[in-house]
Amino acid sequence: MIPFLDLMRLNERYTDALQQATNRVVQSGWYILGKELAAFEAAFAAYCQTGYAIGVANGLEALVLVLKAWDFPAGSEVLVASNAYIASILAITQAGLKPVLVEPDPQTYTLSAEHLRDALTPKTKAILPVHLYGRCCDMAAINEVAAEAGLLVLEDAAQAHGAMYQGKRAGNLGDAAGFSFYPTKNLGALGDAGAITTNDANLADKLLFWRNYGSKQKYVNQYKGHNSRLDEMQAAILTAKLAYLEAENKYRRRLAERYLTALKHPVLGLPPSDRIHDDVWHLFVVTHPERDRFRAYLLEKGIQTDIHYPTPPHRQEAYPEFNQLTLPVADKLHREVISLPLNPALTEAQQAYIIETINQATV
Repeated sequence: MIPFLDLMRLNERYTDALQQATNRVVQSGWYILGKELAAFEAAFAAYCQTGYAIGVANGLEALVLVLKAWDFPAGSEVLVASNAYIASILAITQAGLKPVLVEPDPQTYTLSAEHLRDALTPKTKAILPVHLYGRCCDMAAINEVAAEAGLLVLEDAAQAHGAMYQGKRAGNLGDAAGFSFYPTKNLGALGDAGAITTNDANLADKLLFWRNYGSKQKYVNQYKGHNSRLDEMQAAILTAKLAYLEAENKYRRRLAERYLTALKHPVLGLPPSDRIHDDVWHLFVVTHPERDRFRAYLLEKGIQTDIHYPTPPHRQEAYPEFNQLTLPVADKLHREVISLPLNPALTEAQQAYIIETINQATV
């Protein structure tokens, strides 16, 4: 069986580096807000080409904290893609704001600037573009809309570690960005972890309070903050793994290019190939009009797949206020998308078998 993702095998190559990192933390006797976190924040900010990186507990918290720190009036609107993972929408509502779901471009699966303009109202305060599957949104167009309307832009870069857009990295394309280091991500921790990047010194300073109970000085609380800290162990692990990220993204691009060149199935929809060497291919997502039959065929042939995501946010029980929305692009994508195996642990021989199996499919 070719697994969709084998995290144990993926992380085996880091065994020595991870052991050194964890031993260093254990022996330090300091486990929260210490030297390991400071070192990772400096390294990740440099990698993203931003002035600041602030480690937090997870990717959802990264988005929530920025939205709260911006201090919009309660009920202000934030524009977000209708086909995003629900965490992007949860962040908006947890910050006391209103998500406005905007249809994506059906070819790139990312936010459409044209649709953003149609969704603007006097209550709109921000745009939350999601760099879905490892591809940056068209940020020049999105930032143009934001500038015209006086909006702030918060990138959801949870799937885009190292992705490029017009010579700049994800995390440096808006006013701030939220990253997740969930273990499956291109840069994955060994547990939950996240970070915020920004070039705004005032925002960065405020977030240092917000992530730590609203405090910088022990027992002195200036804000009604969160307990949302990236711990020393995960910070040390992420620093060790950051050294491998560029090489792994390069390998992902090679696998993606091979898929895009060699897959010849007549009804299989392939992702866009115009930015092969800028995208980081967190996921390789195709579409098929008979997804369930196609997945069953692949599984029978020993190939695991996944669906990102089977149910769009506006069809979730958690958001009954959105259940009656008409969002045909999101509905169609969520009915048809299939994620094929693509990760640094996938061998070229395994990929060759996947390609051959798909090209021979009669479903």
